[in-house]
Amino acid sequence: MILSDTDLLARLRDGDLVVEPLDDVDMQVQPSSIDLRLGSEFLEFQRTNIPCIHPNREDEVSKYVRETHVDEGDEFILHPGDFVLGTTKERVEIPPDLVAHVEGRSSLGRLAIVVHATAGLCDPGYKGQITLELSNLGSAPVALTPDMRISQLTFTELTSPATRPYGTERGSKYQDQRGPQASRIGEDPEFADR
Repeated sequence: MILSDTDLLARLRDGDLVVEPLDDVDMQVQPSSIDLRLGSEFLEFQRTNIPCIHPNREDEVSKYVRETHVDEGDEFILHPGDFVLGTTKERVEIPPDLVAHVEGRSSLGRLAIVVHATAGLCDPGYKGQITLELSNLGSAPVALTPDMRISQLTFTELTSPATRPYGTERGSKYQDQRGPQASRIGEDPEFADR
């Protein structure tokens, strides 16, 4: 069951669902979602002379990305074919009985901007800002401005609360993240002995 605006507002008011800062509740809380705004930090992927990226080699991943901060009033230009990691301005806390789905906004989709490649899920128990996988699938550059509404979260109620929620007890790699985070796939158990 997807939560309606009535349910979302009640959960926000009760404090078990956290989205902060939620500066304009009337604008950001939609009939069945909450709009999130774009942060000012980006990780840009550099074209380098390495033959490929090995997911289990953190030094290769760090050489491949460059952090960019966009000052207030400035824009980040996302060119056709580009892929960058951005972040939401808001920090979220998902209770153990909900799962959140990161979705793009229709108005940006009509400009060929997508907000996630595969990571469209926030598990029960997740806390932190959300890293956005931003791509421009169109043929013209698009200006992205920090604080613009960039994505939306829908929330689905689980049949029962998760008994093993996302978090440090599970070794969850992105708990309490701030800003966009590069891949930490090298920390996955299948790469432990390589």
